[in-house]
Amino acid sequence: MELIRSIKATQTAIANGQITCAALVKECLTNIQLNEHLNAYLEVFGNEAQEKAAEIDQKIAAGNAGKLAGCIIALKDNICYQGHKLGASSKILAGFESQFSATVVERLLAEDAIIIGRTNCDEFAMGSSTENSAFGPTLNADDNNLVPGGSSGGSAVAVQAGLCHVALGSDTGGSIRQPAAFCNLVGLRPTYGHVSRWGLIAYASSFDQIGPLANNSHDAKLVMQIMSGFDSNEATSSTTVVNYNTPAEKPKKVAFIKNCIQHEAVDAEIKQRFEEKAAELEAQGIEVDWIDFPYVDYAVPNYYVLTTAEASSNLSRFAGMLYGHRSKESTDIASTIIKSRSEGFGDEVQRRIMLGTFVLSAGYYDAYYTKAQQVRRLISDYTFKLLKDYEYIMLPTAPHTAFKMGANADPIAMYLEDIFCIQASLAGIPAVSVPLKTHSNGLGIGMQIMSNKFTDHYLLDFAEQFERK
Repeated sequence: MELIRSIKATQTAIANGQITCAALVKECLTNIQLNEHLNAYLEVFGNEAQEKAAEIDQKIAAGNAGKLAGCIIALKDNICYQGHKLGASSKILAGFESQFSATVVERLLAEDAIIIGRTNCDEFAMGSSTENSAFGPTLNADDNNLVPGGSSGGSAVAVQAGLCHVALGSDTGGSIRQPAAFCNLVGLRPTYGHVSRWGLIAYASSFDQIGPLANNSHDAKLVMQIMSGFDSNEATSSTTVVNYNTPAEKPKKVAFIKNCIQHEAVDAEIKQRFEEKAAELEAQGIEVDWIDFPYVDYAVPNYYVLTTAEASSNLSRFAGMLYGHRSKESTDIASTIIKSRSEGFGDEVQRRIMLGTFVLSAGYYDAYYTKAQQVRRLISDYTFKLLKDYEYIMLPTAPHTAFKMGANADPIAMYLEDIFCIQASLAGIPAVSVPLKTHSNGLGIGMQIMSNKFTDHYLLDFAEQFERK
């Protein structure tokens, strides 16, 4: 039996006595077993989920269940869950177990969410296809020859294939939004600082954000309402209050980024879909302007200078000394660190660490890292200038639909997959990928919508009108 896809519909079915949490979990575990070939999950918490479901059924009967009762959630393998393994899909963390739970996990559990397992991802969230996992790639459920996107590909496929209601991913430069586009889902990168990073394995600390992948904007909004907000444990957590019960007003002006939509890399049918959507908005009385974003060609190199520099620093703690993989060939401290990191980290992670170490090195710091920070400020300032005139900015999530496994063997080609997602990451604003009409090839097309800081709730309301229409 297929899992009921929407949280609202699931909770209605529970309230009407049509199903129980225990039965939902049982269905979900059966579906996961039937879809093991997708490699969406690295570990399933079957017994624990069943015990939690029985407990929640009792709460429902007593009338004191939380807002997420009946909701089954999966966690990307870089989000801490106390007493459970955590690996960032890497060999370097072999055998490691979380000593505490991420703030987002604690908040979801407090509202009676059922955590079903941890999902596959590109190693340390570095990739755009989930082919970089040390435990093998995740397959797109629509076509197993295609990638699901990355780095949160396992989370995306878990939702896509009906193996949970919602999955958490992390988004540094598009790692929630691009998989959402490739798997025909809603995927939100929240405002930077709106969702706590406490308990998230850091890739690039000034970019990383935890966010939901869901079947619809309503589910994403419900999960965001619960897991967002200030966290005293996390230094970049914002005290800005967002009222998710406040409905969005009809926008007056929106911008379509012309030189992204008309970019030579963008599929012709995707261009057509955007032109159709612009016409639909105009028919609703919304002013639509086609604008240019002058820094589009600088975004990718700027992003990879900054994120690799931060990764070089963040990943220095994984040295085979206190936990995780330790080389059997080590003979002293130096050889332990060198050999353990060489054996434990995959090629892409090593590539980014070396690049980051280079741009931070003496003689190159000002030429690369400092310059990149200056360009980041230019991109951010220009973005906020646009958001003074427009409530929403719209552009493709990806230049094309999901591509074949192994098609982007060249690292540079893979880096360019992020070309349209990086603007929001650099500016720290919320951005959502929402599924549009299906492409003639049968695959999903993702529309990306950006808005100003701490308007995540309005953004999801606006996105809802575009879902698969």
